[in-house]
Amino acid sequence: MTPHRDDHEEQEKPQAELAGTDLHQGIAIPRDMPSPGEDGYRTPNAHDYEHERERERERNETTAREEHSSSSEKITPPAAGRINWTTLDKTLEKLHWRERVRHYTWTFFTMTMATGGIANVIYTGMDYLPNDPPRYNADVGLSTVPLRFRGLTAIGVFFFLFNIVLFLINVVMISLRFYTFPETFRASYMHPSERLFIPAAVVSFGTILINISQYGIAKTGPWLNHAMFVLFWFDAALAVLASSGIYLLMWSTKSFTVESMTPIWIFPAYPLLIIGPHAAQLAQTLPQADALNIIVGGFTLQGIGFLVAFMIYASFIYRLMTQKLPLEAARPGMFVSVGPCGFTVAAVLGMADALARNVDPGFMGDGALASMVARVVASWAALWLWGLALWFLFVSAGAHWSCARQDGGFPFSMTFYSFVFPNTALVTATFAVGKAFRSRGIQVVGCVMTGCVIAAWFVVFGLMLRAVAQKQILWPQKGEDKDEGGFKAPEPLERRHTLRKLVSNASRRRSRSAGND
Repeated sequence: MTPHRDDHEEQEKPQAELAGTDLHQGIAIPRDMPSPGEDGYRTPNAHDYEHERERERERNETTAREEHSSSSEKITPPAAGRINWTTLDKTLEKLHWRERVRHYTWTFFTMTMATGGIANVIYTGMDYLPNDPPRYNADVGLSTVPLRFRGLTAIGVFFFLFNIVLFLINVVMISLRFYTFPETFRASYMHPSERLFIPAAVVSFGTILINISQYGIAKTGPWLNHAMFVLFWFDAALAVLASSGIYLLMWSTKSFTVESMTPIWIFPAYPLLIIGPHAAQLAQTLPQADALNIIVGGFTLQGIGFLVAFMIYASFIYRLMTQKLPLEAARPGMFVSVGPCGFTVAAVLGMADALARNVDPGFMGDGALASMVARVVASWAALWLWGLALWFLFVSAGAHWSCARQDGGFPFSMTFYSFVFPNTALVTATFAVGKAFRSRGIQVVGCVMTGCVIAAWFVVFGLMLRAVAQKQILWPQKGEDKDEGGFKAPEPLERRHTLRKLVSNASRRRSRSAGND
């Protein structure tokens, strides 16, 4: 026994010294009460999905054999000497709201990423809705279609404002989590999965800035334009810090293997990937000098984000070649691979278009020629990236075919928003390509894709609400803060007290049996 122990461990010392017990997460568990896993009790989670049905069947058979006529309110171990885990789960059906807030992880910011992405898609699509034959202007490119139905603008504003509300809810809830359980703040940065989603908060903030530039500047005065110029550079600095910081933290605290690789590894690069689209949008309303600075900065950071993601693509392809597809529950994350190419296409084409309106005649010797070359190069290079994004979309969608054929599907997780946000990037890229090549057919495809991602958002949002009610998320060991990769999250208070009661009852029963003998 170590000479130095805290007060909490001193309280558990008598139980730990009981004969025939094992110490699990600070609780002495009698060896004649084994749990359904070598690493101790844990609620089935997404990574256990392949074995879930088998474990459930075993638990039901054990429960049927050990069922007795005593009241179900009692939490005493079964006569066979094993913990009735079904009964234990029933005792935890009503966790205190604080215990549910404990599991409000960074992944909830994927919800605001997706919602802001929908507002962005609707605004972009309003310019390219096919109605009359598009008119082309050599200085501007494909003009906006003259007919816009007013209801579409209202829908876009709704998603924009609703996203701000959701973002504020996320900030309040995760702040409440860290305030109520201070130890979870450091744990969120050390957890092998949850920390990958910390940049989701930065991406959410960036999408809100993009939506403000789209829906707000035209309705306000010059003050908002200047404010967005300042916030753009603030967001750019935040994106660099978040992206490089999370990757550095990952590489400093854990060794990764190709077998464990998922496209979610790309996620910390996402804050950089939305800087370019923001620059393309903001450059349309800023003065010439400021707009050029924004374009140069946005192009630089967009290139950094894409190249980082592109290098990780290689690991993902190698993982697929050697380890096959990820588990069913992890496959929604495959859509994350669609985003880098999609955002880069929209950013490069948008900035090349804005460059033509924001260079002086002497820019690079001949401003008009330089802007024309930039537009041509950007357009043809974008075709490659757009095609790559479509390829990743087809691969990711095809990987879910076997999941769709299974009965019961798989448990909900917040990574389901990967069905939405990365694909919004592909939709905006599709509109940008249609504009660059004056293709009415590509515009129609973009409109169809817009309807699909909006429908996907409603489906995922509804599944999220159902998952909260059915305790599939915001529940111990069922979110991204679950025990995995050697990381052990602190047990909830109710679970700890319940296990202590089980230990106490089992010890008393064993003592009575020894006395009778």
